[in-house]
Amino acid sequence: MRRTRIAGALLLAGTVTGLAAGPAQAQEYRYWSFWDGKGGTGDGGGTGGKGSKGGSWAYATEGPATMRPADGAVEGFRFTVSADSAAAGKPRAAADFEAICRDTPAKDGRKRIGIVIDFGTAADAPGDERPPAARTECAQVAEDASAGEALAAVARPLRYDSNALLCAIAGYPKSGCAEQVSGSKEAGSTEAGSKGTGSSASSSSGAAADGHGGDAAGSGDNGSGGDDDGGPSAGLLGGIAAVIALGAAAVWQARRRRG
Repeated sequence: MRRTRIAGALLLAGTVTGLAAGPAQAQEYRYWSFWDGKGGTGDGGGTGGKGSKGGSWAYATEGPATMRPADGAVEGFRFTVSADSAAAGKPRAAADFEAICRDTPAKDGRKRIGIVIDFGTAADAPGDERPPAARTECAQVAEDASAGEALAAVARPLRYDSNALLCAIAGYPKSGCAEQVSGSKEAGSTEAGSKGTGSSASSSSGAAADGHGGDAAGSGDNGSGGDDDGGPSAGLLGGIAAVIALGAAAVWQARRRRG
């Protein structure tokens, strides 16, 4: 009986580990993702620096409604189709504050935020719509303004759904909001399934896929349903560890009793 229990515990541990290693089916969504400009050759970038030149992009860690970038930051919005932040397309223009805002003089009591809007590719466009050409704008807004407010200052009309999820920037797309795209793909990450940074005022920064995008004023956190690195969830890993530990304990007890 003891040997049977030990074998059963170890078999269960191996089974759970195998499930964790297998790919997950991730549903893709069409949405506005939200990005934070980083680095460059200036004094810094994103939410903490000024004068980002030629910087790169990082998926925003919170939504446009709650992110309050410093003067000299660059924020990006990209219309994309993806299942999570790891697969989302980045804005194709550089996060270059100097290039975007060099013709906008600084003003006391105001801050300048570079805004990059990438309407995505024809393959990602809904229905028979054609994506407009990408554009950059320099938003000069109040010192306490959010990224969402900076976007609203330069890219109207914006459209939101009843949950304050950003659906359209500068009128694109004409209809729809973070819809599922037919078909699914094999992915190593779990589905990040909430309309969050897809960007909702109460959720995250990306969209239904991870929860990014924009919202009435931006969005809440990044709203990702899975781990940022696309691996198994912490709860699943914890369960695997517990099962393996029980199996090992059973083996040790059996050997001790024989001794």
